[in-house]
Formats: sequence, structure tokens, C-alpha cells
Amino acid sequence: MPALTRRAMLAALATSPATGALAQQSAPAAPAGTRWSYEELVNRAADLASKPFDSTIAPLPEALAKLDFDEWRDIRFRPDKAVIGKGDTPFTLQAFHLGHLFKRAIKLNVVNNGMATPYPYSAALFDYGKTKFDKPLPADLGFAGFRLHYPLNSPKFNDELISFVGSSYFRVLGRGQQYGLSARAVSVNSGLLDNNEEFPFYREFWIDPSAGGDGDKVVIDALLDSASLSGAYRFEVRPGAQTTVDVTANVFPRSPQNGLGFAPLTSMFFMGENDRHYNDRNHYDDFRPEMHDSDGLLMLTAKDEWMWRPLRNPFIQKVSLFESGDIKGFGLVQRDRAFDHYQDIELAYESRPTYWIEPKGQWGEGRLELIELATKDETADNIVLSWRPKETSPAGKASTYAYRLTALLDDPRLSPAGRVVNTFTAPVGALGSGEDGGPGTRRFLVDFAGGDVGFYLGQSNLVELVSTASNAKIIRAFLTPNPKISGFRVTLDVSLAPGTTTDMRIQLRAAGRALTETWTYSWNDEQRDMR
Repeated sequence: MPALTRRAMLAALATSPATGALAQQSAPAAPAGTRWSYEELVNRAADLASKPFDSTIAPLPEALAKLDFDEWRDIRFRPDKAVIGKGDTPFTLQAFHLGHLFKRAIKLNVVNNGMATPYPYSAALFDYGKTKFDKPLPADLGFAGFRLHYPLNSPKFNDELISFVGSSYFRVLGRGQQYGLSARAVSVNSGLLDNNEEFPFYREFWIDPSAGGDGDKVVIDALLDSASLSGAYRFEVRPGAQTTVDVTANVFPRSPQNGLGFAPLTSMFFMGENDRHYNDRNHYDDFRPEMHDSDGLLMLTAKDEWMWRPLRNPFIQKVSLFESGDIKGFGLVQRDRAFDHYQDIELAYESRPTYWIEPKGQWGEGRLELIELATKDETADNIVLSWRPKETSPAGKASTYAYRLTALLDDPRLSPAGRVVNTFTAPVGALGSGEDGGPGTRRFLVDFAGGDVGFYLGQSNLVELVSTASNAKIIRAFLTPNPKISGFRVTLDVSLAPGTTTDMRIQLRAAGRALTETWTYSWNDEQRDMR
């Protein structure tokens, strides 16, 4: 599976200013509405799955199809046309124009009081800037996607809240956040080495800004389609300091599927403190010490164990599986919020959101699948996370699931005990101790802080260090107080045989209970001789 080039697929989300004066204009004229419900959408998705997949894409006018990225980006929705629906609603809509890589048209509908009305394309909705056309564009052209705006950070301006463009991708923001990682409706065959991943796409949307009643919620329904499946999706979006998206999905496979990934997240990790030294292979030279939209996978198991797995940029594609029945939560987290760790004024990596997934109901047996792809720069999304059910999804039978996605900067409820603050790795003896474990030996240093960890800072003898390393030998493991973070540093020296992979775990315990989350990390033969 190739890394997704987000500068091409998702950069549309930053092609026009994120804020604009509150619009009070009229919506485009449209035919009379029809009664709408999510049940109707589910029926449409089931009917669609019973028919052969239609892969037809209506050809674009040549002038649109040959636009380069900059020319396409110059086409911007007019903010004064950004009204949505009728009545007093704080939400406004801006559509993305077709062209460049965005060749498949979607349909938009606006729902008011249960009645759906098509939202028609019109060239008058857009400012084409320097992009000029010799002939008028077709009146029924359609859109590439859309985004909703809301007074998220100030009552005076509408900020970008959520965006849908490209395949089944969407991105959402809470207060004080800047776009980073993305979510998807579903993944199909992610991680296959034959690059045979399938990307389902939205055919049509229904947007209901009146669903909240009091103006604090917008409901978005979407019809999904691909060669392998169709789907009915409902997104209930509640903006705020932590914006939430309640997702309900009914997925209908056209054929038996065992490669579906639910609640998938896609992010970028180019370099962090845990694998900075590996970037020598890229001849990396930059003023920024770290570059990533997410720096770790966090999960809460059915047994209430919090687990933290630092992300990395591997030499070759790496797939990690975390088995868990009835998982309680998972997400890709941007835990490092210190500007001086990034030093990027424009991209503001320290403000990238965390996406936390909370399943509704019991999802049953399955596993989290983490895919880490090799990348040589920060422009590619190289991290994919999804929930893979154990059972095969049969053809024609709906796979129904629901979850809440929360976009946040930090929340003490996520891993409320001690947390991993830093992960470092270096050759044994790098700290000047004179120790040497021989070939294939490496040192891992993990800092824990928060929760009750600081309470034991002066009584480290009361803290138990629990560490394991599969398929490897732990040469030494010891605990050192780290007053700089009001916590502890664990040093773990591990010896790995050629051709093997080790999965390591570290947890601190005290008074018969877990004092910290569990740190887990994978180290394999590609890295063992990085000395």
C-alpha cells in the first residue's frame, strides 16, 4: 500500500481561509424537497449492494481535467454564498470544485425539517481567480466535496469545522486545533503488500443543519460505494472545545470480506525523538527536530489496561496487530504539545488534534491493525490504524457498528494514570557507562510522569518495574528518578538475534496496582545493527 500523498488528496482543506464573516445569503434555487430519513439511506445502500458495481466516472471537460494543483487550488468557494438550509443556523457550507485529481462528482442535498432538497452546482458559487476557461462549464457538473464552517474559535467568525473530500476521507476540528490526521468511513485491504488496497468513495450527501434544534448539532448522511461494498453512514457533529462526531454505519459487502477496517484513521509520522537516528537513510537535513501529526497509538482494552505504542517511520512497511475483544477505546494521539520540539511556525504541529474512538455497544472479537509505511518526507500520510473484526463479513448482510470520534488536544481521562512522556533509543554504552551488550543489543529509555507517579519520586524502592521482551533477551532493566519531569526513567537493554522481532512491554506498578499505562514497542532485524 503506497503512502497517501495528502498534498494531492487532502490539501484542498487548506485552499482557502479557514475563517470568514458570518454569511446571511440565500441558498441556490433547487427543486422541491422529498421526505428524508436515515432508514431510507440504509435501504438505498442495501439495494446498491445487490447490484453490480458501477465504476463509471463521467468525463470532465478537458479544461478542468488538465488543471494542475495550483490552478485547481485557485478555484475558491465564495464565502457570501455559504448559506446552508433555512432559518437561523450557525453552520455554513462551502463546496470543493471538481478538477485536477478530483474527477468523481458527488451530489449534495440539504435537509430541513425532514425534507431533502438538492443543492445544485452553479459556476456563480465559485471565484475562479486566475483559472480561466474558454467555454462555460456544464450546469450539472457536481462537486468534489464540501466543508462546513461554524463559529468555533470566536463568535465573530466562521471557522472550518469538518470537511469531506477525496474517497471516504473526512477531517474535523475542535477549538484551537489545526488540521493534521484524517478519518475514513472504512478501509478495505489496507496493508497488503501487493498495493491492492481499495478506496470506497461517497456518492451522495444529505446535510441537515436543523437536526440539533438548538443549533449545536449538524447531521450528515452519506451513501458510500466501492467494488466490494456499499454503505449508509450518519455523522452527528457537535462542535466545541472537543468536537465530537457520532458515527452510525451500515456496511453491505457485495462479496465476503475479511479485510474491512472499521473507524480507520490516517496520519503522518516522519520523525520523532524515538527514531531520529534512523533518518540518516534519508539524508535528512532540516531545522525542525520533529515532524509528525501523531506520535503514538493509545488504546484501552476490555480489561481496562491503557497501552501506549510510539509511532515510527520504518525502513520498510511494518504491520502491528493488537488483539482485543470488545475494545473500549483507541486513537492516534499527538501527545507532544511543546512548540520547541517542532520549531515550525507555519505548520504548528503542536496544535494537531488527537482523534479518540469510543465504540458504542460491543464490537466483539478482533484486533487493532497499525500500519507504518516508510516515507522520505513529511508530505505523505504513512500511518493507518483501524479495527479489524475477527469474523468475515458475509455478502449481502449488513455490518452495523457505531462509535464516537472526539477531536481533542488533551484530556486527563485518556490514560489517567502515569503516561509515557518520552521514548528514546541508543546503542548500549551511549551514556558513557562503558557497558556493551554486543551485536544486536540496543538501549531503550522510557520516561513516565503524571498520575500518582510523582508521589513515589522519593520512594523509588516502592515502585515495581515490570518488563518483558518476546524473542529477545533483556540484558538489564532499571529505574531512575527523573525530577525534571516529576517522574521516572526506565532503561531497558535488549539483545536481539538476527532475523527476529521483539515486542517489548514496560509498566510501573505500586501498592499492587498499575501506576502507569503500558509502554509497548516493536524492534526488529532491520534496526538491530543501527549502532
